[in-house]
Amino acid sequence: MLDRILFFPVTPFTADDAVDVAALAQHLEQGLAHEPGGIFIACGTGEFHALSLDEYTTVVDTAVTTTKKATPVFAGAGGTLADAKAQVRSAEAVGADGILLLPPYLVAGPSEGLVAYVEQVAGATTLPVIVYHRSTARFDEHTAVAVSRIPNVIGLKDGVGDIDLMSRIVRSVTDETQSRGEDFLFFNGLPTAEIAQEAYKAIGVPLYSSASFAFAPDIALAFFDAVESGDKERLAELNRSFYHPLVRLRNSVPGYAVSLVKEATKLAGINAGHVRAPLIDAKPEHVEELKKLIYDTRALLAKRAGTPAEQDRVAAPVA
Repeated sequence: MLDRILFFPVTPFTADDAVDVAALAQHLEQGLAHEPGGIFIACGTGEFHALSLDEYTTVVDTAVTTTKKATPVFAGAGGTLADAKAQVRSAEAVGADGILLLPPYLVAGPSEGLVAYVEQVAGATTLPVIVYHRSTARFDEHTAVAVSRIPNVIGLKDGVGDIDLMSRIVRSVTDETQSRGEDFLFFNGLPTAEIAQEAYKAIGVPLYSSASFAFAPDIALAFFDAVESGDKERLAELNRSFYHPLVRLRNSVPGYAVSLVKEATKLAGINAGHVRAPLIDAKPEHVEELKKLIYDTRALLAKRAGTPAEQDRVAAPVA
């Protein structure tokens, strides 16, 4: 159901703080032109935490309408149990293809409570559900196997970054699901997942979320192609020139994993607007640094391509 690179759009807001449906549709169409393997709407990058249920429904509906079933649309859901149930019902009603279940709000319950949370939210929809392993929803081998037994849970996305734990989860869940003749999906869901993807692929986690695809699909796809082909030289080059500096910039201010992506989306021509509190918009000097990273990396890709036409296309300024 899901393959290739996965697109996590931002949620554009107007100057008066409403969801900008036209800008969102433009953003989605821009991504669709590069053929992502799936769209994950109203998730972390899409400021899921800041949307009302009505806004959430509008955002998911816009994604479904815009994609016209060209690629699967998975909608974020999570928070309180009641809110998560309402969200998955809304997403199903407007035609989403699946759910990414984000962590419950604030509290970190015991293992059986976490499994019960997943069971109850998944039970409120017939849609396939991918469970997000991070924050207040941390699984071990036993709880991961338990949620894999829930009929419509089809995958686990890791945002914790513990390779040792994740390798054991992959082994335990794969053995369990294969014994039932079922497939199960594993995703690398770290912020700027690219920098860890070689390690994740080696432990059986082939899929990853790409924030950079939202604003620089050419760079994101160059990295994806290098991962798939095992081109270590190009991977090192892209990490050195783009992804590692991007992570350093992202880590300079809490919340920049979202704020920088939204600013970069503006550089790509989408009127994405501001981020909502408690996030803050990226500082101008950081936007300039980001702009230079994108420009320099495109110039590097153009040099590798070696043709003037490719240089014109890839190395153009992103103002």
